Parts: sequence; C-alpha cells; structure tokens
Amino acid sequence: MNWDWSLIANAAVTLLCTAILVFCVPVLKARLGEERLEKLQNWIAVGVQAAEQLFGKGEGQRKKEYVLSLLLSKGLVRDVDDVTALLESEVYEMNRPA
Repeated sequence: MNWDWSLIANAAVTLLCTAILVFCVPVLKARLGEERLEKLQNWIAVGVQAAEQLFGKGEGQRKKEYVLSLLLSKGLVRDVDDVTALLESEVYEMNRPA
C-alpha cells in the first residue's frame, strides 16, 4: 500500500493551524483586546503579502524577520513569540490552494 505523504502533511499542517487559531486567538484576544487583535491581524496580512512581493519564493526566515520588524516598528507587539502563531497561520492561508 502506497501512502500519499503530501496529503498527510497537508492534513497535519491544517490541523496544526486550526489548533493554533482555536487556542492562541482567544488568549491573544484576552491579552490585547478585540480591536487591537484585529488591527494586529490586518498588519500581519499586509506584512506577509509585502514580504512575499519583496523577497519572492523561498527566503522564509528573511520574510518572517521582515514582518516581525514591521510589527515591532508599528508598536503592535513587544514580544514576537506572541504573534508567531498568527504569522504562521497567515502564511499558511496565503499559500493554501484555492
């Protein structure tokens, strides 16, 4: 029996992103407030799209650093660990097939 590992990996990533959203978003919402969290999510989306445009395919770590520095410069975050889950979730959504 042959396993299609790409389907298994895709399902695992989808499950991980769902778990991140289910557990991390409420925690961040409680810490930041709903309005600030929404603003943060919007800036993350803008940053991810800008990084993709600036750096193209690959360069994942460089893109992540760009987005995190953008968020820090806007004063939206103090601790990058708090937003890493949201950032990774946005990247996943952007790369997900339509």
